[in-house]
Amino acid sequence: MTCLLLTACASRGPGIEVVDAGCWWVEPIYVSKDDQLTDETAKQILAHNETWLRRCSSVLKITPN
Repeated sequence: MTCLLLTACASRGPGIEVVDAGCWWVEPIYVSKDDQLTDETAKQILAHNETWLRRCSSVLKITPN
């Protein structure tokens, strides 16, 4: 009985592929020259855009400056 239970876990089906789709719907934040930002908001936008570039440049084939 134990052998029967153990063999049920030994299947070798297709592996699971995880796809990060975040790069397809998240974009950098652009600021207009007319926008008035606090220093904290500017830091948060910069952190968002740098994170987006680091995570998505290879997925979207973007060359960082």
